[in-house]
Amino acid sequence: MNTIVVNVKDRLATITLNRPKSNALNGEMIGEINDILNSIAADDQIGGVIITGKEPFFSAGLDLVELYGYNEQEAAGFWRQFMDFVHTLVAFPKPMVAAISGHSPAGGCIIALAADYRIMAEGKFIIGLNEVPVGIIVPESIFELYAFWIGKAAAARSLLEGRLFQPQEALAAGLVDEVVSPAGLLTAADRRIRKYMQLERNTWQQSKLNIRRKLIAAMAADQSDMLEKMLKQWWSPATRHILETILKNLQNK
Repeated sequence: MNTIVVNVKDRLATITLNRPKSNALNGEMIGEINDILNSIAADDQIGGVIITGKEPFFSAGLDLVELYGYNEQEAAGFWRQFMDFVHTLVAFPKPMVAAISGHSPAGGCIIALAADYRIMAEGKFIIGLNEVPVGIIVPESIFELYAFWIGKAAAARSLLEGRLFQPQEALAAGLVDEVVSPAGLLTAADRRIRKYMQLERNTWQQSKLNIRRKLIAAMAADQSDMLEKMLKQWWSPATRHILETILKNLQNK
């Protein structure tokens, strides 16, 4: 695996996002995370997962530099792959804790939202869904995932303005469950997931899937019409102009 590091100890798998420089998500990285989650879900010797990154990033979201250069066929394939990946995350049956090691906007936030519990490192970091200001249409299923944790009204307001939260703001909003020092992040994540793993496995997993039933159904539904709208906007002059500006700013840093 080129973009993640996986360590298994005492029935607990820790997935560390490990793609330079900021754990930006491209097709390869999404594929590797998706494959390892499916493998862990089927492995009776693994009881839970911590997913984390490396300070100052958890994941900077989608790799817009790479995506911008895709042709129409490549872009369509990537977005289908990404939505399938989100379905895998949301429907993952075993306990999953996100140890958010730094910045986590957009796609990084989506990974965190799919976890059962989110612990964020304190510091000058941001988390949230900022797709709208970037010119990316947000699917209803992603909105439902956001609203699952922070409520529909708050999710609608935050999503439409592309709000990014600092750790304590995210805690107050219910977007994360704990804020701890960076040094204590993995210890806190281990403590939390071990509590889940100590409970009767089938009862816990079936309860999780019951609680998420409507959310999983939304992810599994045919999203062809939505993807068509997303792709039309992706290739629009307005979105291409926004992306060009973002890429220029990234190159100047």
